[in-house]
Amino acid sequence: MRVLFIGDVFGRPGRLLLKAILPGLVNREHIDFVITNGENAAGGFGITEKTATELFSYGVDCITTGNHVWDKKEVVQYIARNERLLRPLNYPAGVPGAGSGIYTLKDKTKIGVINLSGRVFMNAIDCPFRTAVAEVQRLSREVRTIIVDMHAEATSEKLALGYYLDGKVSAVIGTHTHVQTADEQILPGGTAYLTDVGMTGPIKSVIGVKVEQIIEKFLFQIPMRYEVASGGCVLSAAMIDVNNDNGNATAIKRLMLSE
Repeated sequence: MRVLFIGDVFGRPGRLLLKAILPGLVNREHIDFVITNGENAAGGFGITEKTATELFSYGVDCITTGNHVWDKKEVVQYIARNERLLRPLNYPAGVPGAGSGIYTLKDKTKIGVINLSGRVFMNAIDCPFRTAVAEVQRLSREVRTIIVDMHAEATSEKLALGYYLDGKVSAVIGTHTHVQTADEQILPGGTAYLTDVGMTGPIKSVIGVKVEQIIEKFLFQIPMRYEVASGGCVLSAAMIDVNNDNGNATAIKRLMLSE
């Protein structure tokens, strides 16, 4: 099985680039399943039913999110009824939506996806480590291939989770920082790992936002409403090959593509 994991789609520029690149990429690379982090797809902050539907129409099979999942309040009802749009699993019990899912491919092969949020420099929610292990045990009764989105700030927390889940899941892919790292690897137990897959959005930006606005914020520390940058964009992703028989990753490759 070949899985494509696309980094955080940022605003309309990111969505348009995804539309332009994804169909051809899927055909050319024989992708079986597409995961996209979409928590910034709506105006750079949050996601809505409209933007999620748009991403699905381009060929995305599952959308993961993170700490910005609730930025657009209208998503609450939608996420509660759409199993292909995930929020972090380690939110407290009773939060709308699901933090994991099992999906069936065209050849009837199944894949599990788990969405987690880190806690270092992030909101204080439930432990992603304990939450992940319990969910992996549950999903493993039905699937061998399991992909984890670890939406976290700290490299150490992401890498620690990678080793913690090594041999238990097919891949641990980091999101949130919007900057692709160059540490893709297959861990000793057969789990593919990448600290951060990067962002799908404007190149000339500071993690998707207009450069001058971020500089002004650092200079003066005055709150302001950020705007999505314009100009050329890049699609950042990771392509993961998985052995269907045992769920172990056999390869991971970073991608950075533009039109």
